[in-house]
Amino acid sequence: MTRPGAIAVVALVSAVLGASLALALGKAVGWVDDDEQRVQTVLVPAPDSGTPAAEEVEGDAAKPLVGNGFDAAELYRKRAEGVVTIYALFDDGDVSAAQGSGFVVSDDGYILTNSHVITTAGETGTGGDVAAADTVYVQFRDGERIPAEVVGWDVFDDVGVLKVDPADHPVSPVPLGDSSVVVVGEPVAAIGSPFGQESSLSVGVVSATERSINSITSGFNLVDAIQTDAPINRGNSGGPMFNASGEVIGVNAQIRSESGTAEGVGFAIPINAARRSMEQLIQTGEVRYAWLGVTTQSVTPRIAERFGLAATSGAAVQSVAGGSPADRAGLQGGAGEEEFEGLTFCPGGDVIVAVDEQPVASAEDVVRAVNQQRLPGDDVRLTVLRGAERLELTVTLGDRPANPPNLAC
Repeated sequence: MTRPGAIAVVALVSAVLGASLALALGKAVGWVDDDEQRVQTVLVPAPDSGTPAAEEVEGDAAKPLVGNGFDAAELYRKRAEGVVTIYALFDDGDVSAAQGSGFVVSDDGYILTNSHVITTAGETGTGGDVAAADTVYVQFRDGERIPAEVVGWDVFDDVGVLKVDPADHPVSPVPLGDSSVVVVGEPVAAIGSPFGQESSLSVGVVSATERSINSITSGFNLVDAIQTDAPINRGNSGGPMFNASGEVIGVNAQIRSESGTAEGVGFAIPINAARRSMEQLIQTGEVRYAWLGVTTQSVTPRIAERFGLAATSGAAVQSVAGGSPADRAGLQGGAGEEEFEGLTFCPGGDVIVAVDEQPVASAEDVVRAVNQQRLPGDDVRLTVLRGAERLELTVTLGDRPANPPNLAC
């Protein structure tokens, strides 16, 4: 989602992905009159101790569809009731409205979407303070619209969580799948509200997995995004990407476009990452990410040969943030920049080849090992090559800062 003034026509255009029907939409749906009514921003508190445990969230979700074939009509018939349209109202001087998509994940009314649909994330760039929408409504397939509570959001993985009262409207949870087993070429379906057209279906295939893409809500990259050729447009943000079994494998989040509309390259947050964020938000109201404090470059055989590295794969440490966990553990970065085959490389630093004895083949492997499998305060053992010497370094991970420090060789 973005609202007016924040839509970048080139590069990663959020399919507004979320939103950006803006003030005109606010007037059209009857929320804003010409006097531009003002509403006071309400800070959303963390859930109290009565919030259900995370493992309960999906307990009553629908089961996967039977059969191995891809039947888009059957998938839509079974799953469309669980997909909702989200309308978020902001009062930032000029009252504006944003529209996106979401999906119900539990019988008690939890809904997953993108953080940029229900907050100012993406509007404030990657460094400003983020605030929740003043008012959020959820509209179901039958046209009924009810208020929703903002439970919390995660700008690093662009995940937002809402909650509605099932007493206000019946809910139809959809089942969550396993994004780690997604393969290129498998069929997928997206259901959402592109351009405000509720309950729209588009189909395609997984075009790529494990994409590292720029984030529209954070200065850190999104790792392991799922790429698809299924048409994703503005208003699809936060909607589900289904596999052939009718399980959600991703949360539609971005398109790469030069026109601002679908051009065959859309991206979804993997559901495993979104589930992790959701569970922490429901339990504590916030999401914590572990932080090492380095920048790295993937090692290839040609890079290893050119710079005399002792390994043909791994993550070459380019720079180390002062005072970071990596700095305290003695990890060393490179010195000076050299160009090689279109890449800027800082030679002379350590090469990480394993994290807790798990092999590291690329820079992204370090991110996965730290951010997806560990928490702040955890100790990890890094196996590094310093020249020809093999070292074992123990690092106590810290909390990821709101924005990455500016690091150079």
